[in-house]
Amino acid sequence: MLQHIRIVLVQTFHPGNIGAAARAMKTMGLTELVLVNPRMFPDEEATRLAAGATDVLESARVVSSLEEAVNDCVQVVGASARLRSLPLPHFDEPDDMAEDVIQNAQTAPVALVFGRERSGLTNGEIRCCTHQVSIPANPDYGILNLSQAVQILAYEVHRAWRKG
Repeated sequence: MLQHIRIVLVQTFHPGNIGAAARAMKTMGLTELVLVNPRMFPDEEATRLAAGATDVLESARVVSSLEEAVNDCVQVVGASARLRSLPLPHFDEPDDMAEDVIQNAQTAPVALVFGRERSGLTNGEIRCCTHQVSIPANPDYGILNLSQAVQILAYEVHRAWRKG
């Protein structure tokens, strides 16, 4: 069932973040990585920071659009540090998101989508999603590194799967 959960990174700038995200995924049993127009991939820095998760990198798919990355998914959850005024269901807590993802991933692909390091997902990209999720953080400094955000949401998904 975890094999139905896909991590999608949109226009990642630093290759090291791709490698660190692959490592975060593998520690939580996730293996499907899709990259939308990464600046540099493959790259030695990605391989170095994957730290043993090179199999995740080697099987990663590179696509040209978010639509292509998620077109077969029954649920697409966009991670965003800021709440958008778009008419999409929003998970305030990652554990609530994870329980829903586990239910939907029983028989079909589900995607967790992460945006650019500097600016996140655009409103247009959020509109490609079926849901939004935010990671509660310090309101004065709530900016997580891309791979940290992947780790947190992957952990919550793995935790919900274990409880399943």
